[in-house]
Amino acid sequence: QVQLVVSGGGLMQAGGSLRLSCAASEPIVGITAMGWFRQAPGKAHEIVASINWTNRTYYTDSVKGRFTISKDNVKNTVSLQMNSLKPEDTAVYYCYANPSRGDRVWGQGTQVTVSS
Repeated sequence: QVQLVVSGGGLMQAGGSLRLSCAASEPIVGITAMGWFRQAPGKAHEIVASINWTNRTYYTDSVKGRFTISKDNVKNTVSLQMNSLKPEDTAVYYCYANPSRGDRVWGQGTQVTVSS
């Protein structure tokens, strides 16, 4: 089963940038889609962005134009570049992968805190 290791996150002032990375333990060319969810205190778990095997991307409306998801098939990583951060982006961010076979796999969460 593929394993995911997340890096990045931390504390940033509003307007700043952070980058999250998610490294897979096996080639991501065999993974149909990867992406990021987030969960803020008192709020529902929401998908932030995803990218599939054809490089088709999806972004939730609140991050469009600010966040960019990308993948590197050589390094087996998916990254989330977060620019123009807002306090409402504060949440725990989780990477996920949808393997071609089997259930969705999750990486560990990473805290992103944006101060005003």
